[in-house]
Amino acid sequence: MNARDRILARLRTSLEGTTALADDYDEALVTEPWRYAPERRIARLREMLEAVHGETALTTAAQWPARVLEALAARAIEELLVAPESAHGRQLAAHLAAAGGTLRLKAYDRPVEAWKDELFFHTPASLTGTLGAIAATGSLVLWPTPQEPRLMSLVPPLHIALLKASEVHDNLYEAMRAQGWTEGLPTNALLVSGPSKTADIQQTLAYGAHGPKELLVLILEDA
Repeated sequence: MNARDRILARLRTSLEGTTALADDYDEALVTEPWRYAPERRIARLREMLEAVHGETALTTAAQWPARVLEALAARAIEELLVAPESAHGRQLAAHLAAAGGTLRLKAYDRPVEAWKDELFFHTPASLTGTLGAIAATGSLVLWPTPQEPRLMSLVPPLHIALLKASEVHDNLYEAMRAQGWTEGLPTNALLVSGPSKTADIQQTLAYGAHGPKELLVLILEDA
């Protein structure tokens, strides 16, 4: 038994004979101030994201690959980090093949130690999916996976995120309930509320210091 197993065993043993406390908090405290009419959720999300220099665009499940190519062409970006085995990765690759574009797609298919220099200094943009979003705070919900590790949304200067309009929730509590967070969590869950920014130096706001300088959210409207 290693040190980790010994620590976990002691924690489990310490709970023997105890009774869990009932959840007696008032749900209204974390929901009622942040409820929105269904037709206002997307507008609220966009307002919050754009207020902190995020960029949003409405599109559809069929048209978003073209919007991605347009955004990259406008920035003269010729390479995109993507999860090739994901549904959106396959869709983008098929669109690119049909359109005959020159964009190069590359995968996060190695340990970070094997390509750290390329990832941090020669990967201008990435595309990821999202688990949903929170209208109250203008936040995207991301659960990193082996296909889309956390660094995919953290390192490239431009992060393009795909969001289904039907997966925008009023607040964090309702998102957690709807998505069944109590049934199992990833090693980390990310709430992304705009491009990276800091005002540590002389209280001057700067973007891109600790993550993407640009965040583009493509909202896929339901058919």
